Amino acid sequence: MKLDRIDIKILSELQKNGRITYVELAELVNLSATPCLVRVKKLQAEGYIGGYSAMINMGKLGQVLTVFTEITLRNHRQADIARFMSAIQNIEQVIECHVVSGDYDYLVKFVASSIGEYQSLMERLVEMDVGIEKYFSFVVLKSPITKYHMPLTNLFDI
Repeated sequence: MKLDRIDIKILSELQKNGRITYVELAELVNLSATPCLVRVKKLQAEGYIGGYSAMINMGKLGQVLTVFTEITLRNHRQADIARFMSAIQNIEQVIECHVVSGDYDYLVKFVASSIGEYQSLMERLVEMDVGIEKYFSFVVLKSPITKYHMPLTNLFDI
């Protein structure tokens, strides 16, 4: 499926407000409701829309700790990488894991209830012997900018 500027605009609007009505969405992208609905269904069927979810205001629930962790593996064989990934993907507190270039292999984002919980997680990971050579932790003190949507119309000028 080749996307056009209307498809990109639909995706852009849906990521900002997944609960928008098709009538409201159609107005924003300058379509009538039925063709807009057809496009959204096609975008879903083609996998461009992976699902819908609610953005939870964690501050309303209570204190949480966010930690970015740089992780370097001892070895980079396929089996070592698979063992590490298998362990990390089963940790509920891991909300992002990125393979990166530079001085370390992975940048992992943890959300924990406390520094103690985070440290226990890291100790358990090291004890599991999943190939971690070293790790560095960066505790988030404040997040003055947090966006939940990508600048699609800027990234994909169609």
